[in-house]
Amino acid sequence: MDIDIGINAKDRKKIADGLSRLLADTFTLYLKTHNYHWNVTGPMFQTLHTMFMDQYNELWLATDPIAERIRALGFEAPGSYEEFARLTSIKNLVGAPKAQDMIREIIAGNETVARTAREVFPVVEKANDQPTADVLTQRMQVHEKTAWMMRSLLEN
Repeated sequence: MDIDIGINAKDRKKIADGLSRLLADTFTLYLKTHNYHWNVTGPMFQTLHTMFMDQYNELWLATDPIAERIRALGFEAPGSYEEFARLTSIKNLVGAPKAQDMIREIIAGNETVARTAREVFPVVEKANDQPTADVLTQRMQVHEKTAWMMRSLLEN
């Protein structure tokens, strides 16, 4: 059945493609953050272990609204490691770096997700797609705040 929600098919496709990249970035950052939660060591262990847990739980919960918005626009949401690896802009590191480097990686990941969300915004605004704009705005707020909080850990 055709979708008639007031957004043409071409714009829905552009938005869904952008949201697919956002989903891939979100899931990749989720995996990285969970890995760091498991493997952090050193004097900041308790602080980072707890922060990473809060962050990966938030990221996990964020994946569903993004994927469901893709579906509401009429497209399949990516859902495999292969698709996420192809779509993500987040650099994948194997293993567990030192705690300070974990912080830097999490900052970079959050900033990447915020940029990806922001890149989708022009077509969303042009298409008058308020539900997607809401999802993007929420994600940018979370990722920019998380990056700021993590940067504060690097201050002397």
